[in-house]
Amino acid sequence: MAGLRHDEEEAWPPSSPELLIRSTAAADPEAEEDEDEDPPYDHNADLLTTHEARDLHRGLAQRHLSMLGIAGAIGTGLFLGLGGAVQTGGPLGALLGYAVVGLVVCAVQFALGEVAALLPVTGSFVRHAEFLVDPALGVALGYNLVYGNMLSIPSEITAICVLFEFWTTDTPSPAVVIVVFILLTVAVGFARIRVFGEVEYLFAWLKITLVVFLIVLGLVIASGGIPGTPAVGFRYWRDPGPFVEYIATGAWGNFLGMWQALAGAVFSFAGVESIAMAAAETRNPRKAIPAACKRVFLRIFLFYMLAILVVGMLVASNDERLGRSSGNAAQSPFVIAASAAGLPAVPSVVNAVVITSAWSASNQSLLAGSRVLYGLALKGQAPRLFLRTTSWGTPYMCILAFAAAMLLSFLSLSSGALTVFWWFVDLTAAGVLVSWTAILFNHIRLRRALQIQEIPASRLPWYNRCTIYTSQAAIVMTILILFTSGFSTFTSGNWNTSVFVSAYLDIPLVLSAYLIWKYVKRTKVVSLRKIPIVDALEAADER
Repeated sequence: MAGLRHDEEEAWPPSSPELLIRSTAAADPEAEEDEDEDPPYDHNADLLTTHEARDLHRGLAQRHLSMLGIAGAIGTGLFLGLGGAVQTGGPLGALLGYAVVGLVVCAVQFALGEVAALLPVTGSFVRHAEFLVDPALGVALGYNLVYGNMLSIPSEITAICVLFEFWTTDTPSPAVVIVVFILLTVAVGFARIRVFGEVEYLFAWLKITLVVFLIVLGLVIASGGIPGTPAVGFRYWRDPGPFVEYIATGAWGNFLGMWQALAGAVFSFAGVESIAMAAAETRNPRKAIPAACKRVFLRIFLFYMLAILVVGMLVASNDERLGRSSGNAAQSPFVIAASAAGLPAVPSVVNAVVITSAWSASNQSLLAGSRVLYGLALKGQAPRLFLRTTSWGTPYMCILAFAAAMLLSFLSLSSGALTVFWWFVDLTAAGVLVSWTAILFNHIRLRRALQIQEIPASRLPWYNRCTIYTSQAAIVMTILILFTSGFSTFTSGNWNTSVFVSAYLDIPLVLSAYLIWKYVKRTKVVSLRKIPIVDALEAADER
């Protein structure tokens, strides 16, 4: 097939070990393709292979990465989900919950940036885990992400169908909506990586514009700036109060309400970890990724903190409209406030942008999942056919695999099948916390290896003196949230199978994959003394 690269002549998997980590320094973004066979390599020794250096093109710039993280983190969680946090924890409880998770995200971003600057590879923290911890852990994390992203894309397309139902007249049939958005998503996936970057760059600016507009509009409404609308200020912080009692009463109930809002906040921030998934397709990744990590955190943290503060001013925590689960703009607290202020155009604008947010999320899942699958194939941990790329550097067989999974969207046309489908989607809900924990653990292992090998941390391409402490504190929080996120289902009279599955089933799935691969392949935890950090640092210095 013209334009496609098959690499049929190469033996697979490579047989003898040879360190290729220096190829990151040698790879020229604009260099012509090297037709030689890949040198053989060992799964513990190398990071960036000549497959990546030759077949993938560096089309993403720093501005793309910054907006990629923002586009991933600003979505339905901000536009539609903040009301649920206020309803559960109260305005102050929700604000505290989001602030705590925001600080955890800060630690995750800095840890990811520090490791990715040293090891800029396709698959990001999945391949980092293989290099710094255990090959079996990389496999478990990789397949967990592939599985999760394969299900998240049809779930986003299904959500788009629900969003279109907000407009009750002249809406296309769900089947047409599904086909159109599958084709659009696949088209973006097959395009050059730069095209994907530009599309997400546009989406990110669209989301930022709407967020800023809604925050300003909310402040105007709260201050009585709309004619005929009284100023509310912080009235709802006094009545019904800053906290909401959840399950229990008194101070303990207030704390549980805040903790439930905190657990929900995790999924609002989901997506920031995808910023380094395409590191091998990023120009000057050792500088671009750390810079993007810093900028993304600051912007997202600011947007979420201001948004949750304004929502707590606009809508009372006991407002029944916050309990709606329509899945469209009708449940947005911004829309509730705008409708009460007599601004009928706002709901349609919010709904339209949320549709683009859902499509953006499906594009990001396709990028992250396909690159992780490609990374697994590089190591012989997935079928070799997934290494095939187009002449412009797109792993097209990985894209086709995800395109096949998108057909699950048609399950939404049957109510019974849709129920089963959402059960499968629920299995991946805890994957965000698993990923954050892995990122932090990778960073802790890297810093520990530096200490044991007596290499100063200042030699890293990018580092911060505080990150060793923030990673340790944050990993305690991610594990704590992971094991307590479904606490409500264990209280008297509150058992909910869906909540239990969503909160906990991903844990045994990842552990099972890890133990099975470890047993079958007899992998070992990488000795901290044997991690080839010196070679990685020399490669970074050569850049």
